[in-house]
Amino acid sequence: MRIHWPRRVSAQVLLTQVVIITGVIMLVTGLFLPPLSNQVDSQAMHQALSIAQTTAARPGLAHDLTSTDPSPAGPVQAEAERIRLATNALYIVVMDTRGVRWSHTDTGQIGRRVSTDPSTALGGREIMQIDNGTLGRSARAKVPLRDGAGRIVGAVSVGIAYDGVHDRLLGAIPGLLLHSGAALVAGVLAAWAVSRRLRRSTHGLAFADISALLDEREAMLHSIREAVLALDDRGRIRLLNDEAHRLLELDRDAVGRAVGDVLPPGRTADVLAGRVDGTDLITVCRGRVLIANRMSTGDGGAVVTLRDRTELELLGRELDSTHGLLDALRAQDHEHANRLHTLLGLLELGRHDAAMEFVVEVTDGRRASAEQVAERVNDPLLSALLVGKSAIAAERGVTLRVSPATRLPDVVVDPRDLVTVLGNLIDNALDVASLIEVEILAEDTTAVLRVSDNGPGVPPDMREHIFTEGWSTKESPAHRGRGLGLALVRRLAERYGGAARVTARAGGGAVFTVVLPEALRARPLSEVGELR
Repeated sequence: MRIHWPRRVSAQVLLTQVVIITGVIMLVTGLFLPPLSNQVDSQAMHQALSIAQTTAARPGLAHDLTSTDPSPAGPVQAEAERIRLATNALYIVVMDTRGVRWSHTDTGQIGRRVSTDPSTALGGREIMQIDNGTLGRSARAKVPLRDGAGRIVGAVSVGIAYDGVHDRLLGAIPGLLLHSGAALVAGVLAAWAVSRRLRRSTHGLAFADISALLDEREAMLHSIREAVLALDDRGRIRLLNDEAHRLLELDRDAVGRAVGDVLPPGRTADVLAGRVDGTDLITVCRGRVLIANRMSTGDGGAVVTLRDRTELELLGRELDSTHGLLDALRAQDHEHANRLHTLLGLLELGRHDAAMEFVVEVTDGRRASAEQVAERVNDPLLSALLVGKSAIAAERGVTLRVSPATRLPDVVVDPRDLVTVLGNLIDNALDVASLIEVEILAEDTTAVLRVSDNGPGVPPDMREHIFTEGWSTKESPAHRGRGLGLALVRRLAERYGGAARVTARAGGGAVFTVVLPEALRARPLSEVGELR
């Protein structure tokens, strides 16, 4: 008959623990019995020795042995029998120096030599042993018998029935088995309790299923495009997939460390640690816009998923810019139509000179504005951004001008970062001001961007909060969230080792200043000399 090993982890653990507990108890019981048997034998021999010593110390026993003949009715036999009955010994034999018995349980043995060698006791030494005699197997002891002068005049031999010793041993076994059975029952109950808890924890899965689930989990975690972090009840990271390493730029030794130890203080660390509640929480980490969701687990930990929304956010801002440009083009279309109507009217009135002056004025004004921006800002992306934002500002009735101090002749390392910073600052100002001034300066390899406006300004106690994710006074559009522009600006500045700050503008309003070290390439000395 084939024995089937259970598949469930809990059943396997229960069966294994029962087998182990049973084997251990049987082994302990088997190892305990031989020492117990030896201990019982030793106690019986020491009991016999004590009786023998007490008998040999009786006053007058040595005198009776030397002054009378061996007889069943003699004083030696009477004293030995009295002690034997009082101590429940098997026998008490008093012998002379020749080994002749003066007392015995079987009176027929009195006057005969003992069946075992008495030389050790007659030689002055005590002896204990398990041996066979005329009354069968017994635990016995022999001691010398001395007279008042200390001379050996005989010996005393006392025996304890070995059947009694064996009965004591057998009598101890039920108690031992009872305790062993109680220990076995307690062990089985403990194993059953552990098995039930393990069954709940493993949901009744087999070892093969757990192994397959672990393999599938590893493959799934490292193949999905979302970042996944698992935290324990102390806020320490216990699992990271590849995308989480990439998005959060964490080292490989981040597992086992607290979130606050691997991420700088800020909204991202607060979201991961659970200090911010909600779903689809927007946060900015190391220049990336992330969408975070946190789900608590039954053991007090949590699982956090992060989605990279950086590209989507940039596309949303480009969409906003496109809408603004479309509005500006629509306004320019109306303005262009009005100018054409004006020009047509001048021509129909025959005022050709005035028509020519009107065309030259409009053309030169537009060209001068664009050329002025291009001369001061060498990078084409930045100059195009300023021209486009000027058109949007004009449509909204906002004056956007470039400061005369603006100079950016250097080559920008990454123009897109400067476009992001400048575009966000101008967009924020367009919503609250009627006058915007942009200033861009180059100090060696450092780019300084400054945008001032005549809006309501920023209270001193809010000048740090406006750079945090999610802070905004404007309603969010349908395609993206608010409160990310200034957070991105600060993250980009910190990535370059710079800073972003806001101060008050003279006459009312706010001045946003962003310093970007190493944002410009160093110029050759020959070009520096020419510029000077």
